[in-house]
Parts: sequence; structure tokens; C-alpha cells
Amino acid sequence: MPDLIDVFVLAIVQGVCELLPVSSSAHVIIAERLMGLDPTTPAMTFLLVMLHTGTMLAVIVYFWSTWRSRFFSSAAAFWSFARNVVAATACTGVVGLGLTLLIERVLLGGAPGAAVEQLFGNLMLIAVALATVGIMIIWSGLRTTGTNEKQSMVLPDAIWIGTVQGLCLPFRGFSRSGATISTGLFRGLRKDLLEDFSFALAVVLTPAVIVREWHRLLKAQHLADVASDSLGPIWPCLLGMVLSFAAGWLSLKWLSRWLEHGRWHLFGYYCLFAAVAVFITGKFLSGPLG
Repeated sequence: MPDLIDVFVLAIVQGVCELLPVSSSAHVIIAERLMGLDPTTPAMTFLLVMLHTGTMLAVIVYFWSTWRSRFFSSAAAFWSFARNVVAATACTGVVGLGLTLLIERVLLGGAPGAAVEQLFGNLMLIAVALATVGIMIIWSGLRTTGTNEKQSMVLPDAIWIGTVQGLCLPFRGFSRSGATISTGLFRGLRKDLLEDFSFALAVVLTPAVIVREWHRLLKAQHLADVASDSLGPIWPCLLGMVLSFAAGWLSLKWLSRWLEHGRWHLFGYYCLFAAVAVFITGKFLSGPLG
């Protein structure tokens, strides 16, 4: 388990970046590598899950009043919202799990213990993913400036958003919020509606990610060692969760202002800059990129 200073730094990085379209996982992995930590270990994966939990709670607190008025104001509004969430999540599951199986059984050779998490420390892959989502954000932000926006979401919109979200799951650096909101902008949807829907999907998705990572920890070869050395004491992780909650809430206010005032594309320029920085970091850090 990293020490308290490491947890503090990672919690702030996660909280600030998780809800901005700049890929928190990429920033956390870079921070881990710079601090000499291995982002592919069960301990670091568990810490990242705890930090994700903190930001998920920040999303619920930040959006709850808006969701209540928009999606729970009537039976018709709720069922339309529920249909779109179910459709998007189903597409995410099919695409995300399909890609994960393809990576583990084909690209990683199907060897015993082969897992998609082995790619999480690959800085070259992170750089490519950051550049890809950066281009999406810039293109969608500039392309939709001044265009008419659809006031409601239909099923094909949800299917497109869910499919793109599935593409994000196996790749650190491919920002989920950046990709889903950009996809909605390409579809001509209203910005505030997109923001609400994208983060509602995040709340649905995060518990499944947490369950997967707990399952991975329980399958660790030396469970006793993992429990004593990697997960205990657990209180630094809980502190990190609280810090990521606070930082995440503040970053949501930032995101809302930029999205609604036509500055969405600026996040894309940052992603391109970060992609170059990650590539250069990978060249100078000791050890292989993967």
C-alpha cells in the first residue's frame, strides 16, 4: 500500500481529473509511475477503485437535484430516461466485455493470468488514447458551435453513446466523459442534457467496475499477503476517497461552466498536450513502457 503522501497526491489527481474529460486514470497512472509505484498491482487497483468511489459520490451529490427535476418529474420522463440508460449500458457491456475478451484471449495470448489490467501501465497506449479522445473533443466542440441542439434524447442517441463508452473501458487515457459527451454533441444533443446523462451512466457503471476489481483481488494467488500488505490498513484509502469526493465536486463545477459556455474544445487541446507529455515520460522513465 502506498504511504499517506502518495494517497493524498493520487486522491487530488483522481478527484480533479476524473470528472473532467482528460482521463483521470491516465493521470493517476503517470503519477504512480513517477512516484515509483506499480499501477498494475492489486493494491494500486484497489486504491484507484476507492478513489473512483469518492468521485462517484461527488457526481450523485452534485447532480441529484437536477436529475430529480429532469428524470423523475413524471412517469413518462422516468421511463424514457430508464430506457436510454438501459440501452446505453447494455451496449457498453457488449462492446466493453467483447473488447476485454479479445485483448485477453487474442492480444495477450490467453495465457494463465492474462488480464486487461496488464495494459494499464503501458504509457504508449495511454498516449494514443489521450490523443484520440483529444481529437474527438476538439472536433465535437468546434463542429457544434452555433448549431441547433436537440431538446431530448432518443434511443439511437443512447445506443451510440453506450457503444462509445464501451470502447473506453479497456483503455486508460480514453476519457469516458470526454468520449460520451463528444458523441452526444456529434448527435446534436443539448449540452446540459448530455452532461446529466453521461454522468448518470457513470454512476451505473462504477459499481460494476468496483465488483470486478474486488473479484480480481479475491483471485490473487497469495490472498493472505494481499490482504495484509496490499489492503491494510484501509484507512488511507478511505481518506483518499474523501479527498477525491471534494476535488471531484469542484471539478464538476469547472466542467459545467466550460461545457455550457462553448469552451469544451479546450479540454481536447489539453488532452493532446497530455498525450505528448505521457509519450515523453514513457521514454525517460526506467523500465519498459508496458
